[in-house]
Amino acid sequence: MDPNLAATMAGGGWGTLLWAEALLGALALALALAMRPWRLLAGGALISPVLGTLALLPALWLVPQHLPVGLPVQFSGACLVLLMLGWPLAVPVLALVGVLVWLLGDAGAASALSQWFWMGLVPATLAFFIGAAIRHWLPPHIFIYTLGRGFLGTALAVFVAGVLFELAHTMTGSHDFVQAVVARWLMAWGDAFITGMLVAVFVAFAPQWLATWSDARYLHPPSNNKP
Repeated sequence: MDPNLAATMAGGGWGTLLWAEALLGALALALALAMRPWRLLAGGALISPVLGTLALLPALWLVPQHLPVGLPVQFSGACLVLLMLGWPLAVPVLALVGVLVWLLGDAGAASALSQWFWMGLVPATLAFFIGAAIRHWLPPHIFIYTLGRGFLGTALAVFVAGVLFELAHTMTGSHDFVQAVVARWLMAWGDAFITGMLVAVFVAFAPQWLATWSDARYLHPPSNNKP
């Protein structure tokens, strides 16, 4: 998140946009918890991804607070969390990441809430719908999963989330929209590269860490149409 935004929030209090983020975030969190996502942890396979997310992602989300003003470099990681945990479990885990950012950082609760909403909830939700479209329209192939969901889907989700963020804050007069969108485009590909690389590694060596992966779907033998 842009460091200038944190200062704006700290000084301006809870404006209309922040209240909207809080309301939509609460609704999404309630919906996710209603699905009882903790059941996914029963087998133990997803405990390591959850702990890894809680250990590493807060540090990455805190990076913008320690950069000079004007260098809002950031890594979302939400699409990777979505692919590892599935949407119902990813949402509360990302919320915990936001809480840790609030406790460990200096930007305050308003900034942490906005960061969770725009860097966590929105890209993860977009990645969920992109994944559903890929499952519906494209064949169940391993490269469709790794490239479509891990790489290109991540780039699209992170970029669209960034554009929505800039649109929301351009209406308040906080940003130069065109320059911000170019920066969002470039940062989205960084997120996509890291996510796509890790997804490919997990598919090969730790598929149990990917709740959205299925051996039966993506590694099924080709059908034999010969008589």
